[in-house]
Parts: sequence; structure tokens; C-alpha cells
Amino acid sequence: MDVVIFVLAVIAAAAVFLAVFAIGWRGRRRRQQDIPAPPELPAELAEPLFEATGQYVVTTVAGDWLDRIARHGLGFKSEATAAVFDEGLLFARRGAPDLWIPRSRLRGVRLERGMAGKFVEKDGLVTVTWRLGGTDVDTGFRNRAANEKTMLVNAITQLLPADQAAPSEEQQ
Repeated sequence: MDVVIFVLAVIAAAAVFLAVFAIGWRGRRRRQQDIPAPPELPAELAEPLFEATGQYVVTTVAGDWLDRIARHGLGFKSEATAAVFDEGLLFARRGAPDLWIPRSRLRGVRLERGMAGKFVEKDGLVTVTWRLGGTDVDTGFRNRAANEKTMLVNAITQLLPADQAAPSEEQQ
């Protein structure tokens, strides 16, 4: 009898936890209802300048690594390929809508230790700052091959205007 009561208590606690999570997520989506959908992928693109496989981590409000964007599927992790084109940056995500960031919206790129939902070694996450509607946001990407991280940052940096390019390691 004690085991049955314990199991029912655990199930009840889990149900309450999930309900509170769902209410919080719904509230976040309601507060972010003015955030527009990301731009559509262009019909035609040139060949990618660089591609890397890994994990799309999350998109957050720029500078606030815990404030996930809950709209348009931007708040969920997924396996992805990051592809840099002359026209912009594509995160081709598995199980989620692809994320296209036009070159004109890119603001910066840097390496970080982590953001909502993913913390790794120092400088283990490629973080791209870009403009979504009237809001600057940060999108995190974790390379599968660590040696591609710097190459991805360099490829994205080439898309930035000279005054927004990421600082070199000597400047940091």
C-alpha cells in the first residue's frame, strides 16, 4: 500500500510540474506575441561558403541568455547544419523550421560558454547576434566538430560590415 501511495504522489508531483511549465511557456508566448516570424528562405541561393553540422541551441533576447524566444519554434534545440552564404546564414534544423538570417540583419558573432539550455566549455558555443523585427536576438549553435568552430565564426564575420566584425583573438 505504501508503494502505491508513493507512486501516486510522484505522478501527481510530475503532473503539477508539467502544468506549471505549460502555463509559464504559454505566458512567455503571449508576452512575445509582437515578435515577428523570421524571414523566409530565398528561393535561390549561391553555393554555401562554409557548412558545419551540430546543434541549434536556442534563440534568446540579445544580452539575456535566459530569455528564450518562445515564438516560431525558436526556443527549442534541434540537430542542425549551419550554412554560410553570401546572402546570409541558414540553420537547417531537423524537426523544426529552418532559420534564415539575411546578411543585412546580422549584427555580430562571438564565442560564448552557453545560453539557455546549453552550457559547455569556455568559448564552446557560436553565438550570432541579429535583428528580428525591432529586437536584437542571439542564436546559439554548438558545432559537432570543435575544430570547425573558428572556421564558422570567420565565415560569418566575413558577412558583417567592417565596423561590426568580431574582434580577433589578439584584441580580446
